[in-house]
Amino acid sequence: MAFPGLPPSPHEAWMRRALEEAKAALDTGDVPIGAVIAGPDGEVIAAGRNEREALGDPTAHAEMVAIRAAAAFLRERAAGDGWRLEDCTLVVTLEPCAMCAGAIVLARIPRVVFGAWDEKAGAAGSVFDVLRERRLNHRAEVYGGVLGEECGDVLREFFAAHR
Repeated sequence: MAFPGLPPSPHEAWMRRALEEAKAALDTGDVPIGAVIAGPDGEVIAAGRNEREALGDPTAHAEMVAIRAAAAFLRERAAGDGWRLEDCTLVVTLEPCAMCAGAIVLARIPRVVFGAWDEKAGAAGSVFDVLRERRLNHRAEVYGGVLGEECGDVLREFFAAHR
């Protein structure tokens, strides 16, 4: 929630960047979902959007694209081994699915911020809660509903136009 006269939270600023990515997915006919990954200093180090249609790849979800880009960025900067995104925050416009939640756990991402809840396939608290599953070796802090109405509107408009 934003308060008049105060700057938006970093979560909201990052979500606005993720929304830009989501809207760019429309150019390729992909479902408009976007993601960004912020590094330890709060700078966005990677971005992704759904590219399943563009690439013909069922795993090209926004989160997966962003995770791959962040790992490459960290490897290139020699700031780590690349696959452990331990000091990063993933921000995505829709609650992650089971595949993406699994990748988040494996990448050791400690914080996940998402916009709209996904009551059909969400794996961050809606249908499953993979990100906070106690039996796994890593759990993430989860912040859901950030700019949720706005994120949901982008998806509703897309699906209304395709029905």
